Amino acid sequence: MNARPKKSFGQHFLHEKRYIERIVSAISPRADEFVVEIGPGEGALTLPLLAAAGKLTAIELDTDLIPDLQARAASVGELSIIHSDVLKVDFTALAHRHGVERLRVAGNLPYYISSPILFHCVEHASAIQDMHFMLQKEVVDRMAAEPGSKVYGRLSVMLQLACRVEPLFVVPPGAFRPPPKVDSAVVRLVPLGPDQLPDADPERIYTIVKAAFAQRRKTLSNALKNVMNAEAILAADVDPKARAETLSPQDYVRLACVVVE
Repeated sequence: MNARPKKSFGQHFLHEKRYIERIVSAISPRADEFVVEIGPGEGALTLPLLAAAGKLTAIELDTDLIPDLQARAASVGELSIIHSDVLKVDFTALAHRHGVERLRVAGNLPYYISSPILFHCVEHASAIQDMHFMLQKEVVDRMAAEPGSKVYGRLSVMLQLACRVEPLFVVPPGAFRPPPKVDSAVVRLVPLGPDQLPDADPERIYTIVKAAFAQRRKTLSNALKNVMNAEAILAADVDPKARAETLSPQDYVRLACVVVE
């Protein structure tokens, strides 16, 4: 099948076999695992993942792609397709419905909506074993960035507080149809165990991180003035004169733990 990619869905179909094989090898699905693919497209990853796992659930928004995908999968394994926007899919409920403790999630994510999808998956991290995503390389760089890096930001902090982030390899534009204008990269996200998660209110952490990076050139005391004062920042053992990109994810957890009166 050679479907016409739709710009409205941000579609870039992976077609180069060696990168498909590398991604499937990185995921290495087993028959006893429940695999969910986001945006199967023409099935470049779907069919080899299905062959390895025996069954697979795919989430696809484009109705034009579904009939051909179902037909091609019929002789490979048991493919279940959820016709939906992935942001409306409850991964926790999906795991419970199928009687599994945790899902394995994979996908070639549309660049224009990749961050919302990542945050949506993180909300259901307790029901997910791991995630393997292909994204714009720039986004993967931000996800894995360390404090002090120019690309370190809100995405870096929030993802690293929820998951272990492992960039795997770069995929060039020529591996897709049509070729995107940027390099892509494959990343593995492994949700942290309950004992590794921050001991602070997630909403409070998010509020502080969002405020800090909204004005990243300002000192924390200025950027967080509507959230907490300089005394509260000091109480977290953080310098009020520091800037957002110099703080580690754990620094933000400490800030979130300070009781502001």
